Amino acid sequence: MGHSSDMSDFQTQARAAEQAMRAIFPATPLQRSALLSERFDAEIYLKREDLSPVRSYKIRGAFNAMRKQLEQSLFVCASAGNHAQGVAYMCRELGKRGVIFMPVTTPQQKIQKTRMFGGDSVEIHLVGDYFDDTLAAAQKWCADEGGHFLSPFDDDDVIEGQSSIAVEIEAQLGAAPDHVILPVGGGGMSSGVARWFGDRVHCLFAEPSGGACLRAALAAGHPVALDHVDTFVDGAAVGRVGARPFEVLKQVPLPDVLSIAEDRICTTILEMLNVEGVVLEPAGALAIEALRDVRSWIRGKTVVCLTSGGNFDFERLPEVKERAQRYMGLKKYFLLRLPQRPGALKEFLGILGPEDDIARFEYMKKSARNFGSVLIGIETKRPENFADLYARLDAAGFAYTDITSDETLAQFVI
Repeated sequence: MGHSSDMSDFQTQARAAEQAMRAIFPATPLQRSALLSERFDAEIYLKREDLSPVRSYKIRGAFNAMRKQLEQSLFVCASAGNHAQGVAYMCRELGKRGVIFMPVTTPQQKIQKTRMFGGDSVEIHLVGDYFDDTLAAAQKWCADEGGHFLSPFDDDDVIEGQSSIAVEIEAQLGAAPDHVILPVGGGGMSSGVARWFGDRVHCLFAEPSGGACLRAALAAGHPVALDHVDTFVDGAAVGRVGARPFEVLKQVPLPDVLSIAEDRICTTILEMLNVEGVVLEPAGALAIEALRDVRSWIRGKTVVCLTSGGNFDFERLPEVKERAQRYMGLKKYFLLRLPQRPGALKEFLGILGPEDDIARFEYMKKSARNFGSVLIGIETKRPENFADLYARLDAAGFAYTDITSDETLAQFVI
């Protein structure tokens, strides 16, 4: 994690950043979760970055980078949402002009909130389907116009600003925790927090499976671009880890980097919403969901999970519920060959169990064939009910194909 003099310099700067922030917003809460502490037999705290003024930690990096460039009048950034909101908020606060580039695919809720935070101080350009295209467009525009480019993660001042989270955690706990679980996108926040704690704390890094750029970089020995990025976890869907963050994180052992499937993250979003009343975006739920993968390491320890953001667009809730049910094995889709004779449908309905509920039913009747195809979606209360249902279908001679996990088919029909 660097030499001790570098370390103490970094810690001094991080403390100064954290102190300066208090003029803009209070420290975010560190809350013990009774639910998670009991479940994992550990002392588990949530660092609630979803409760910052822009509902994510990104305000910290934007603030710190901008306070060091106060002679600048024009700030430019590229962001899928949260960094944009942090920059917009600070532009308005500091009376600076901000030009923000966002991917065309950014959720509408994040675009509206960026406008709200920035007011007349910012303008928004929607460019590119993927973040890397957006980034290139923003950097070119910034170079042409002579502005100061605010990287979302690959910037020393931004990293230093994000490390203020660690300063607060230690002050609020009164000690360093045993483990900290950090969501990773481009690596700015995770490298800042890891650098602050150094060897005193075991840092674990959680990435979405569809954007595991830190794992890819560690395997290659340098940052590499992923061939494909799943944008579902939009706050952490980055195709290439930042060069500066990687300098800090390059010694991280591979087992400390946890890849979490997108559907799994949905189960945590739903539980936190329904049980705890906490609204988390997919990236904000990453660290909590990662607890399941390190259960044996954390028993009896003090663990801090960083809930990085709460900018959740509720129009996405049906998709989140759908993905969670599929992950838990409570919802399946299959294609059923139904004999084209009177009573065949009634016979099929009689096979369903008492807890099986039809969620989707589309019958494609073919006039000259003996069989018709049915796309059917079934929800149930317990995963084992499907084994019983399939056994009854087999016994009755029905032909069916489970397409729940067939990504190509699912994209078209589900």
